[in-house]
Amino acid sequence: MMIAMNTEACDPVELAVLREIFASRPEAVAPAGWEAVRLFEAGHGIVLPEPYRTFVAEVGDGLRAGPPYYGLLPFAQAPSDWGAQRPERVLAEPFPLTATWMWEDEEDEGALSEGELEDRTDAVFDHGSLLLGTDGCGMYWHLIVTGPQRGHVWLIDEFGAIPFGTSSDTSPMPGTPGFAGWVTHWAQGRSWFGENAREADSDGGRLS
Repeated sequence: MMIAMNTEACDPVELAVLREIFASRPEAVAPAGWEAVRLFEAGHGIVLPEPYRTFVAEVGDGLRAGPPYYGLLPFAQAPSDWGAQRPERVLAEPFPLTATWMWEDEEDEGALSEGELEDRTDAVFDHGSLLLGTDGCGMYWHLIVTGPQRGHVWLIDEFGAIPFGTSSDTSPMPGTPGFAGWVTHWAQGRSWFGENAREADSDGGRLS
């Protein structure tokens, strides 16, 4: 079960936590400013969820140290390994998932045709989310900006999609949901994965 969040108003406590984390890191990218944020939102037909929206406008717009492993991206960029041949990303189209989906299981069981599976996975990668960065090996972190999961952070790779921050300690990635919870989890040096989940390999690569 996912935990409900207020993504419309910026929580001062969450923003203060983010400021404290980034204030100690001189390599943090300067904030983008409100004009850049509003122009981006108008161009994509969305409103970024809080506290991420205020964070990129007032606190910082990226950090090479992370999260994730290869750094927190500026809000209008994609990772260098994202690829030029991918379909156009549509941020205004709702993100289609509400729970973990491991599509490698669908492939093994033949539950969907190849075309159906490709259409559904394309939507997961390209609809309703902003790319936060990569852990390498095709593992991408997404901030959901449209749909029921708005404000939640998801890890999506070639094998499936998993939400970060769930209500059960036995879930794949337990923790405090949302952007502030995700950043705090990283700043505390904690593993993304619970004990009962698949473990990440030693260099931050694919789920094993």
